[in-house]
Amino acid sequence: MSETSRLLEDLNKRSKEVFQRVVESYLDNGEPIGSRTLSRSLSEKVSAATVRNVMQDLEHYGLLNSPHVSAGRIPTELGLRLFVDGLLEVGDPDDESREVMDATVEEGNQDVEVALDRVGSALSAVTKGASLVLTPKHEAELKHLDFVSLAHDRALVVLVFNDGHVENRLFTPPPGYTRASMREAANFLNSFVEGKTISELRRHIALEIERSRREVDNLAGAMVESGLVMWAAEKSESERLIVRGRANLLQTEAEDDQLDRIRHLFDDLERKRDIAAFLELVEEGDGVRIFIGSENKLFSLSGSSLVVSPYMNAEHKIVGAVGVIGPTRLNYGRIVPIVSYTAQLIGRMISDRS
Repeated sequence: MSETSRLLEDLNKRSKEVFQRVVESYLDNGEPIGSRTLSRSLSEKVSAATVRNVMQDLEHYGLLNSPHVSAGRIPTELGLRLFVDGLLEVGDPDDESREVMDATVEEGNQDVEVALDRVGSALSAVTKGASLVLTPKHEAELKHLDFVSLAHDRALVVLVFNDGHVENRLFTPPPGYTRASMREAANFLNSFVEGKTISELRRHIALEIERSRREVDNLAGAMVESGLVMWAAEKSESERLIVRGRANLLQTEAEDDQLDRIRHLFDDLERKRDIAAFLELVEEGDGVRIFIGSENKLFSLSGSSLVVSPYMNAEHKIVGAVGVIGPTRLNYGRIVPIVSYTAQLIGRMISDRS
């Protein structure tokens, strides 16, 4: 059971109503609401003092917060999450929004990419928020790629294909990856990326890794036998070449040069392995869910929320997503059904045109 589900079960009827009224008031006007004002709108007549005690309990649960000592309460991010998951009443999109989105999708015999661009613009206009459309993954020959670091655990890859198509994908880079290492990875991949699909690129790197491993084996073989170096965790992903202490006593310059060459080749092998793992994350892309505030590493600094819904092709496979970015006090009751309906429209359009 999730944390919000447990919290919801702990709340009695009065607490749930007080909490719901606070959230709805905040989503409506963005202002904190006090106990006296709230007491006038409840279904049962209770004093402002009683409401104040309930609000203090809700604050103790981490669902409400007071922006100022003497001010009323507003919901926290946890409170918004509980509201969205357990108390939000979602109906159908309003007629006007439905008509706009219907007309946008049905407008002419347009290319899918053009249609999705129009859908994004229409969704932004209807919701008064920034729209987000993740398009179906494009499996074609690449021309160029680039990586953009967005946060310590979030990055964007920009893929430019030979047919002129440009695609952005969000992914989580491996721990420790920096902007500099992303530039290095992009430079390495771009040296032989043109004319290959992502799948072919991964196979190419796998062959490069195998070739580099054989070269290291050939050079290190004699030194391993003589005990100057040794493999740690041989043949595993975390293997390391360990230089024994007496390697520091190498007598000949040739042996010293050979050891430097082995070190260089092994560093190159490790770099290729890291990039192969990196590229696998890029190919997998990112999952789809609803983010609120700091739950979304992309928008945590701006205090924004993302409401997103996947869309499917004729085989009922998720091929993309559509969503709206806005402040945490989004009108979720209105935005969620619009986003969901738009995702259904796009899914039908994709299926019909395939």
